[in-house]
Amino acid sequence: MAVKRQDAWTDEDDMILAEVTLRHIRDGSTQLSAFEEVAEKLGRTPAACGFRWNSSVRKKYEAAIQIAKSQRQKKSQERGRISAYRSFQEDFSSTNDSVYSLDNIIRFLRQHKNEVNELRKQQKQMEKELEEREVHMKKLERENMEMKNQLNHVQSDYRLVNDDYRTLVQIMERARKMALLDEEDSTGKTKFRMEENGNLERVDK
Repeated sequence: MAVKRQDAWTDEDDMILAEVTLRHIRDGSTQLSAFEEVAEKLGRTPAACGFRWNSSVRKKYEAAIQIAKSQRQKKSQERGRISAYRSFQEDFSSTNDSVYSLDNIIRFLRQHKNEVNELRKQQKQMEKELEEREVHMKKLERENMEMKNQLNHVQSDYRLVNDDYRTLVQIMERARKMALLDEEDSTGKTKFRMEENGNLERVDK
């Protein structure tokens, strides 16, 4: 029995898994059949392929899955129309009753009209969902921009407060040195003077 792969999934592996699974969805097959096909191609187990699809890959292809399901439904409806049309041809060929043949034509056309109306309804629903997602996306973009602006304001305020704090510390340090000069002048000890940069310099007597 061949040893199945246990290494990490690559982007190429995920792409193969997505392509095969979407094809099976479009063709009306089962996902289990898709996982078995992928397992054969990649040398993994069907269970590992199914777990990877449900835990990671599926969420990246939600839109493609909906499209594949829509295509599957269209194929099914097309097969139904073909079957109905063949049935109509058989009925038409097997009878000389013109009234009965006309009833078949009317029934076929009504069925086709209902299917078209149903497809239009589904199309409008998908367009509505797409529009709602676009509105939600724009809302998220605006909120993201507002949060970025707030973050910039907070960073700017922090820099201002930090600059003010450093300035205050410098003023307090200069005041302390000035007080030290005044005290030394009054006691007659070694004298200092303050330089322009705020440092003390000893003054020789």
